Amino acid sequence: MANGGPVEHGFPHLETVREAVTALYRRLSYDTVQTFSASVAPVDVAFCDTDDLYLGAQRVAHELVRHYRLPDARMIVSFREMTHAASVELTAGPEYFIELNDRFRTHRRDIGAALAHEVMHVYLHRLDLSFPGTRDNEILTDTATTYLGAGWLLLDAFREDSASSQKLGYLTPEEFGYVLAKRALVFGEDPSVWFTSPQAYTAYGKGMARARRDEQQPPLTAAGWAGRRRYARDRRHAQDPLAAGAAADGPYSFTAQASGQLRVAFPCPTCHQRIRVPVRGRVRARCGLCRTVLECDT
Repeated sequence: MANGGPVEHGFPHLETVREAVTALYRRLSYDTVQTFSASVAPVDVAFCDTDDLYLGAQRVAHELVRHYRLPDARMIVSFREMTHAASVELTAGPEYFIELNDRFRTHRRDIGAALAHEVMHVYLHRLDLSFPGTRDNEILTDTATTYLGAGWLLLDAFREDSASSQKLGYLTPEEFGYVLAKRALVFGEDPSVWFTSPQAYTAYGKGMARARRDEQQPPLTAAGWAGRRRYARDRRHAQDPLAAGAAADGPYSFTAQASGQLRVAFPCPTCHQRIRVPVRGRVRARCGLCRTVLECDT
């Protein structure tokens, strides 16, 4: 939790974020991901100063348990002085103990954001889905929270001005915006209507621009002129036996089959799994993981 200190910006964890999206689709399946088409509604996690602190926190935790479809999980929420925003004790269940930073006693509007991340830890623990190392595992948790419909709360908890700052989670604000944009493009959802933080709008806009760029990389037909020209150059090098070993200048790579047929591999713009198609002009490819249909000019 950044509390008054500097907030990191940009996309320093982008590759791990993309790996996390792929891992979600692989572990959950396309059909299960589709069941999270509706995000957590603001009214379900609203918390005002007149609410009882403990009853209110339990109510919000219950709503997040319901959203993640953990009906046999019970969250016991308490508060104490700590460095991080929150922590959860991962056990066999069905009871899980979540501790929130004492700061949330007076910043109750952000309790939902902190709980969204901690309850996701429980969800991933039950799925037996994790990344090695604390940093990458926390990025996985932030990404899963956001992609499955509760992470807009974490981005909305980001506030920054000349005198103070606050940010929850391990992703940068722009990375939260990127994952939110990925989700929005899949489900046709606009999470920005729920933001109360002006800085969240800006971060979401930058994240959406980056997400759109994923859809405009060759060999996709939506690629721009410069990308298409670069791709044509790399394809010529790959087809030229005298240029063997020349590296492609993009997210794609070429391989020659035993039959002499050239194939190109590139990441799916939705789930980032690598897709391989033959190099033969216009082709339509379907990602086997997220079922996205892609128009390609190979």
